Amino acid sequence: MRIGVILPTVAVQSTQDLDLAAAARHAEAVGLDSVWHGDHLATGAASLDAPVALAVAAAATERVVIGASVFVPAIRPLAWAAKQVATLQYVSGGRLVLGVGSGGGPAQWAAAGVPYGERGGRTDTALELLPALLAGDRVRLPDEPAGPEVELAPPVPAPPIWVGNASTVALRRAARLGDGWFPSLVPPREVAIGAARLGELSARYRRPVPVIAIGVTGVLGAGPGVPTRTEIASSISEGYGRPLDQVMPIPVTGSPAEAAERLAAYRDAGAEHVVVGLAGGDWRRQCGLLAEVRAALA
Repeated sequence: MRIGVILPTVAVQSTQDLDLAAAARHAEAVGLDSVWHGDHLATGAASLDAPVALAVAAAATERVVIGASVFVPAIRPLAWAAKQVATLQYVSGGRLVLGVGSGGGPAQWAAAGVPYGERGGRTDTALELLPALLAGDRVRLPDEPAGPEVELAPPVPAPPIWVGNASTVALRRAARLGDGWFPSLVPPREVAIGAARLGELSARYRRPVPVIAIGVTGVLGAGPGVPTRTEIASSISEGYGRPLDQVMPIPVTGSPAEAAERLAAYRDAGAEHVVVGLAGGDWRRQCGLLAEVRAALA
């Protein structure tokens, strides 16, 4: 099982004297497989522009996958979104994995000037047209009444596209248009159910079955600044409006051996990749502990 880590937030960078380049280099040095950054606009919390942050990580590393978790193409003009993706693929030397989603809440879409109700259709259009735009083909954009034709250069190989979210719509998108399915904060049982459905849908669309990657949150070990499982679960419950008893099993906590056991359940359910958002503790030390988890799962 491959293990990646979400790069530190602005708050963690400022309190732990850790910039993005140093964080990406550290994750690579300890042996993790990938580094990731989310895509957030006007959420009320300090955040960096995802393509710029990932470009910094790409420039600072040589081996690790550079991942978007997740990029929201539909809040951008489609040609501009494709240009950002193509540039990241180019500067990373082909190391990009593009998680794609349509979330972020109504405020993010309002800040982008895009009607919230159009997010689904715009996301489908992006997934349909991105491969041709990245390849440098001449593509007619879907604006009404007749969109312009666009040809981007330099052409790049399309990165693997992982469709985020655990919803029925996301599963269908992943099977029809994606290379991977990328749900977050779900238990192994739901991953196994989704994997079975993904196989059925892929057969219907006559496409290869997408890989499965999962997003989890947690913190390993104990000590100052290390929240408990209950504290992490309470944060998930409040942030996503889900009952506490339903989310209590989700945080990955304990020793590296205990975490490896938890993640092995996801592997048994069909997941090949896990992306960890650290919920506290010293970021560098947590990466080292995640590397121990990776070794235990090898």
